[in-house]
Amino acid sequence: MSSTRPEPPAPADELGIADLVAVYQRESPTVDPQVETIVSTLSRVSRRMNVAYGRQLAVLGITSAEWEVLKALVIAGSPYRLGPGELAKRLGLTPAAMTHRIDRMVADGLVTRDRDESNRVRVIIELTEEGRDKWLELMRMAAVFEADLLQDVTPEERTVLSGMLGRMLRRIEQTQPDALGRTDDLD
Repeated sequence: MSSTRPEPPAPADELGIADLVAVYQRESPTVDPQVETIVSTLSRVSRRMNVAYGRQLAVLGITSAEWEVLKALVIAGSPYRLGPGELAKRLGLTPAAMTHRIDRMVADGLVTRDRDESNRVRVIIELTEEGRDKWLELMRMAAVFEADLLQDVTPEERTVLSGMLGRMLRRIEQTQPDALGRTDDLD
């Protein structure tokens, strides 16, 4: 991949990365342009990817919040069941917010809510076949998008990029209080 490839045009109301970094340097001359270029590019890639994933979710008629629940249940493994308290904890939600989300998902047929047969006080949320099918379809759609996203990156570059991004992720998780999604210190 050539490092001299021209930057694609930004939307009319958005500065290109080079222009953005130039503004940062103009306003704060001590800014490292290389660091700002990397961070600004990562930020823009992340935003663009979130928009693309949001479109895919809309095609399937689910929200990103519902996707997070489906994903948590899949990650839990077969039989794809968790209690609402455990789901809320994994997603960083209050029990009330989790209940509201589950209510919508039960109504949409994505999950079921039943009493645990071994402990009638305990409620179990379980992924339905429809919920799993939607999760699998989104994974297929995401794989196509992601393959297209990385089409200009060689396998060797992917290995290097993966390692670099992994190191960046570990650094932020080790040094930032909200790295794992916790934002209670930001209120």
